[in-house]
Amino acid sequence: MQSLKEVRTRIASVNSTKQITNAMKMVSASKLRKAQNVIIKLRPYALKLQEILQNLSASQEEDEGNVFMSTREEKKILLVVVASNRGLCGAFNTNVIKSTNNLISSKYEEQAKNGNVKLICIGKKVSEYFSRSDKCEVIKQFDDIFNSLTFDNVVPVAEEIMKLFSDKHFDKIEFVYNKFKNAAVQILEIEQFLPIKAPEKNIEQPTSVDYILEPDKENIINEIIPKTLKLQFYKTLLDSFASEHGARMIAMNQATENAIELLKNLKLTYNKARQAAITNEILEIVSGSEALKG
Repeated sequence: MQSLKEVRTRIASVNSTKQITNAMKMVSASKLRKAQNVIIKLRPYALKLQEILQNLSASQEEDEGNVFMSTREEKKILLVVVASNRGLCGAFNTNVIKSTNNLISSKYEEQAKNGNVKLICIGKKVSEYFSRSDKCEVIKQFDDIFNSLTFDNVVPVAEEIMKLFSDKHFDKIEFVYNKFKNAAVQILEIEQFLPIKAPEKNIEQPTSVDYILEPDKENIINEIIPKTLKLQFYKTLLDSFASEHGARMIAMNQATENAIELLKNLKLTYNKARQAAITNEILEIVSGSEALKG
């Protein structure tokens, strides 16, 4: 059995850890509330704008299509992998890394063998992992973007990614990230960014969208596409940011509960050891007294 001093030391250590995890849970809950409000307000606008863009792109003729709509043979692939700068958020980062590895090994196996799959990493955890990995080359890292996640700070990064496609350095660009559902649930998403996908046709309920376009269709499409793509990229980062704090809040809450349970067991162990020590002392006193009488 552990000595009383050892048990007391462990109790103090676990209690200190519990205070830290509880504080981290409260901080993450506060940050989650702010990030959740932003993504919930932005999502309907972003989705509606994306829907309009897809419907307009579906009605475009091949010869008048915008450069961001052009579909090419998928020889060169760019994966934009989004995670977090810090750990202590459960399987949040691990799931993104696993999903990226599976995507490279299965869907883009042929391109990866030819060295035609490249990565852009957003978040120190994925940047550190894939920088050490020999699967794919990391061409860019944007780890500081989460320090000030605003639309103005995101736009230059989005423009750089869009330029890689328009200059034909890559034939397809996909995002790998965690989509925010609620504080307890994050959905791992693999989403095509470029080229712009046309809406899926539903035979039972055919899509019939009639837009009044001013001044003309071509100018509107050329104007709306860059804005929509930038907004889509911003939404992706907001989703991941909110998911990170949700995952960390849950992880720290679980850690706090585990610490409380461990403290109960340690205190029980301490009381048993203390009771045993007191019993031994009483026995020694009684034995000594009987010996003196004898």
